[in-house]
Amino acid sequence: MVEFVTAPHRVLVVKLSSLGDVVHTLPAAMDLQAHFPNAQIDWVVEPSFAPIVKACSAVHRVIACDLRHWRKNMLSQDTRLAWIAFLAELHLERYDAIIDLQGLTKSALVSWLARTSNKGKRYAMANATEGSAYERPTRWVANMAIDLEPHVHAITRGRLLCAKALNYQMPSQLQYGLNPSQTIQAIDSLQASQDATHKNKTYAHTDKKLVVFVHGTSRADKEWPLASWHELGLRLFNAGYQIALPHGNEEERLRCVAMAEMVPSAIVWPRMSIDNLMQAMACTSGVIGVDSGLSHIAVALNLPHVQIYNFDTAWRTGPIGSANETMRQRSVVDFPTPTVDAVWSLWQECTA
Repeated sequence: MVEFVTAPHRVLVVKLSSLGDVVHTLPAAMDLQAHFPNAQIDWVVEPSFAPIVKACSAVHRVIACDLRHWRKNMLSQDTRLAWIAFLAELHLERYDAIIDLQGLTKSALVSWLARTSNKGKRYAMANATEGSAYERPTRWVANMAIDLEPHVHAITRGRLLCAKALNYQMPSQLQYGLNPSQTIQAIDSLQASQDATHKNKTYAHTDKKLVVFVHGTSRADKEWPLASWHELGLRLFNAGYQIALPHGNEEERLRCVAMAEMVPSAIVWPRMSIDNLMQAMACTSGVIGVDSGLSHIAVALNLPHVQIYNFDTAWRTGPIGSANETMRQRSVVDFPTPTVDAVWSLWQECTA
């Protein structure tokens, strides 16, 4: 274990993707800021998720790295120019600590390319943890590889790695540092461009309490049945809520339209950027959703939230915190899927 004689002046966090993983890493950045308030904390992340990192109060500079796109177009001039620009931005600073919180070859490459100060070190995980991908180059690049408990929550993993690397105790309080502006202007401006025939199904200001259904996910085995969403939507409507339905692609949009037809006054939000969607969610009464990046954003915003799991991975990615902090966010796990009654019961607890 390397102990800093003086606090690090510059720290680089490397966590490129995905949305949920990036959200789960925000508390590690907040811990770093709490222990080293005068340190500059920079973060390398994929462009799609940069708005989330920029919204974190602990982060000074966000460096966009589009490796996923560059790999698909390696020989193009645009890729070459973008790569040169990325390296120029990455090399603007020399870092006292470079911390790879991803544990993959791509993050190891970024850590290796980043420059250390004279006494700077690169840190990474020494081992895989349950349910998370891990590739050995992350250990080869590091000056110090940190051993971690294999059975650990995704949030705790990043926090522990930073604490062990820079020799401080992980705080008991968990903070995400997100503070999006509480405004509906972003949605209103997008609604104006929607087709008039669908206007009654897009966002409109309402006196009703708004609940977001996060139904979309990249994995089919994480989805909740449409019939369950329908029944839950009717219960919420009868309780005085209005349902908002976000989407990120055409398949999800079609599902939104089908759900909106089944639930009175349900509204299909226009497709939005991550930052606008985060602002929109922050203005609502809460979120009910499957295990996805948007659900994790709901937790980070401290909204009332029920997170739905068809298999028991909630211990690794679900809401965590002290007893008081988790009253507003709960996870529900069952096979093949949780019942509507179980989700409804937890929602009532979260909003009591």
